[in-house]
Amino acid sequence: MMAAVGLRSRGPLLVPRGAWRGLSAGADGEERVSRVLREKFPRASAIRVVDISGGCGAMYEIHIESEEFREKRTVQQHQMVNQALSEEIKSMHGLRIFTSVPKP
Repeated sequence: MMAAVGLRSRGPLLVPRGAWRGLSAGADGEERVSRVLREKFPRASAIRVVDISGGCGAMYEIHIESEEFREKRTVQQHQMVNQALSEEIKSMHGLRIFTSVPKP
């Protein structure tokens, strides 16, 4: 059961269990995001995902080193990551993305 959200609510605000949480807390959310990135970037030589939200799973820092980024501008690389995580991003508050190409 949920009350309508508004400035003039007449009763208590009821929120479904887990509605304020991100993907999932801590290592579970990190692992889920990592798994999606490994599937979407199979040529990645390094993927690191860190929950920087204090453990609630609402904000992540992502580092990806992949050959797929070669000859792409940084904005294009970040768009690729955003597209890969399009479903997961819906429940996030923020995302820091760092991309790079492996050195020869």
